Amino acid sequence: MTSTQTVRVATIDELPEGKVIVVSAAERRIALCNYGGAIYAIDDVCTHDRGPLGEGELIGHEIECPRHGARFDVTTGRATRLPAVRPVQAYPVHVVDGAVSVEVPQP
Repeated sequence: MTSTQTVRVATIDELPEGKVIVVSAAERRIALCNYGGAIYAIDDVCTHDRGPLGEGELIGHEIECPRHGARFDVTTGRATRLPAVRPVQAYPVHVVDGAVSVEVPQP
C-alpha cells in the first residue's frame, strides 16, 4: 500500500468558480479546478502528449488540453474526448477553513 501525505497548496480565494490554477505538491504538478463550487485535483499533464492541462479551458466538469483538444473529467480524471484515451491521476482534495490541501503519494 502506498503511503500518502496531505499538502496545503492554495486558499479557496485563489480559485474562483470555473477557474484552474497549477500548484506543486510533493514534486507533482497538479491542476486545481473549481467546478460547481467544489475543488478537484488532477495531474497537470495530458496523457496524449504531456500537454499542460492547467493552461486549458474548464468546460463544465471537463478540462480541455490546449494542444490537441483532448478532454478529461476533473472529478475522476477519466479521458472523455480523443485523442486522449488514458485517464489522468485524480487526487483527493480537502478544504478546511479556506485552506485547500491535496492528498498525494509520498515521493
